[in-house]
Amino acid sequence: MALNKNKYPILEYDDDENSILMPDQKNANILPAKCVVTFSDYSNKYAEKVNAKKLLEFVTCTKTFKIFKTKYKEHEICFCDVPLGASAAVQLVDFLFLSGVQHLIASGSCGVLENIPENEILLPVKALRDEGTSYQYLKPARFVDINTKAVEAIERTLKNASVNFNKCITWTTDGFFRETKKMIEYRKNEGCSTVEMECAGLAACAEFRKKIFGHILYSGDSLADAEKHDQRNWGISSIEKSFLLSLDAVILIK
Repeated sequence: MALNKNKYPILEYDDDENSILMPDQKNANILPAKCVVTFSDYSNKYAEKVNAKKLLEFVTCTKTFKIFKTKYKEHEICFCDVPLGASAAVQLVDFLFLSGVQHLIASGSCGVLENIPENEILLPVKALRDEGTSYQYLKPARFVDINTKAVEAIERTLKNASVNFNKCITWTTDGFFRETKKMIEYRKNEGCSTVEMECAGLAACAEFRKKIFGHILYSGDSLADAEKHDQRNWGISSIEKSFLLSLDAVILIK
């Protein structure tokens, strides 16, 4: 175990798996191995629809997140909403991993940097780490790869469902209001076609905990026009579709 120091604090890294603050061990194996999370309030609606059982609650100072369990196509799964932003999302997802989850698929919207229509399905294969949380879980690097088992399961699911999709490199940022014209062009030159706020952090957390993570994105707003942001309708008509595809994908992971 080593503490890697650096001139810049964000690049300092400790590979010790044990922290002073950890989830209560009484929940260590309470959750099913397979899990889907969404960055909307859809999991609560789905829980009501299928009469899912609430297993746990994750309490924060602003909101309590309910974690549900149900059977989906003969597979026991859990699911919940997670908050926006890598730091908040990873806090909850790390709790899920330390409570029994082994395979996790996230479903969420993204902004697009290219001329991609709204409500397109996108499959990230790696994420550019322009946020802070991933550096708490992995040594500094420009990108983090998305687990190939998850990517393959999602790809198979989308093909089985005859859903058109494109693989992509996604830019994960903390700066919602700092997506400048020059920075967007820079990220596009690095191969990024989407931007969101969680993927890199979640992928890093999963790799650190030796879990399998994948992400289904659907296109929302557009930053393809360097002169004007187009929020469109934030991709909200794809929330349910993406969530159900995530359920199908997570049960395929071996």
